[in-house]
Amino acid sequence: MGNLRICSKCIMDTTDPDITFDEKGVCNYCRGFPLLKKKHIIDGKEGEAKLSSIIKEIKGKGKGKEYDCLIGLSGGVDSTYVAYLVKKWGLKPLAIHLDNGWDSELSVSNIQRIVEKLNIDLYTYVLDWEEFKDLQLAYFKASVVNLEVPTDHAIPASLYNTASKMGIKYIIIGGNTSSESLMPKKWTSNANDLANLKDIHKRYGKLELKNYPTLGLFKILYYWYIKKLKPIPVLNYMDYKKFKAKGLIMKELGWKDYGVKHGESTFTKFYQAYILPKKFNIDKRKAHLSNLIQSGQITREEALNEVKKDVYTKEELEKEKRYVLKKFDITETEFQRLMNLPNRDHSEFKSEQRILEFFKVIRSIFGNR
Repeated sequence: MGNLRICSKCIMDTTDPDITFDEKGVCNYCRGFPLLKKKHIIDGKEGEAKLSSIIKEIKGKGKGKEYDCLIGLSGGVDSTYVAYLVKKWGLKPLAIHLDNGWDSELSVSNIQRIVEKLNIDLYTYVLDWEEFKDLQLAYFKASVVNLEVPTDHAIPASLYNTASKMGIKYIIIGGNTSSESLMPKKWTSNANDLANLKDIHKRYGKLELKNYPTLGLFKILYYWYIKKLKPIPVLNYMDYKKFKAKGLIMKELGWKDYGVKHGESTFTKFYQAYILPKKFNIDKRKAHLSNLIQSGQITREEALNEVKKDVYTKEELEKEKRYVLKKFDITETEFQRLMNLPNRDHSEFKSEQRILEFFKVIRSIFGNR
């Protein structure tokens, strides 16, 4: 770990410039997790009652309809487990998969296997590749840290847009606190910041985004308060254990493991395993694994051993890099030029982050809806 200072409880370290430690060497993320868990996770009998009430409500509102809820299906562990659960509960889901052009072959086969085994209808929301490529490259040229915004913004946008058009009121989501709540602010950005997205693309993009789905704050408010759409994080209403869920979907659905988190996307895997460490000195595995330590799913020793492993062999990395460059239609020279650009903060571009933060505070005071 070099001269890095590492938390005595998890594996977060001083590659995060905002990390702090107490007198026992425990980081701010570990100290804050119990409060986060208390605020967002409802498990045990209370969680069972909450889920029972939600399921009853969805079934009641969905009587006579072809679908009573919408689920996002990436092919990853969380979304696959959610698909399994909603069918087990007797709901009538429509699965939405966002195809951004980067699906791995294993992801495609996993998704196909899931919908066939569960007998779920699947709608694939295909992004315009030339537009999406232009937007991704704009982020790369802007030299900001979160190159995943184009995807992470489009996923909820496609879900809400589809739910609104089809009159489906409930969106069951796989996002959860026990495995996805730890991520340093300097390692990412708010994908819902539409002003930031538009400004970055305006400065560095070349094509007009005619078909790309967007979801700004006012559209979210419209969907929530006028259209009455409800996002429901069902995994927060149980004692969710990722590895237990993984074992179940492998056994019941024939799901196959990607080996790494977000391995269902070729670009995400390359971005997290190569671009982030090389250009930004960030290894997101530290956050992902630390979150699992905090929620009691793995030990610190297991996490330390896992983070030492290489995601790619040398040959695999070269092959993956060639594939990414070919998809982006850029040369090795141009790729290295982009990698060597001075890193910039998302705050250097237009933003509605303050409005989003203000709205978040208002929601915490008066309740979600």
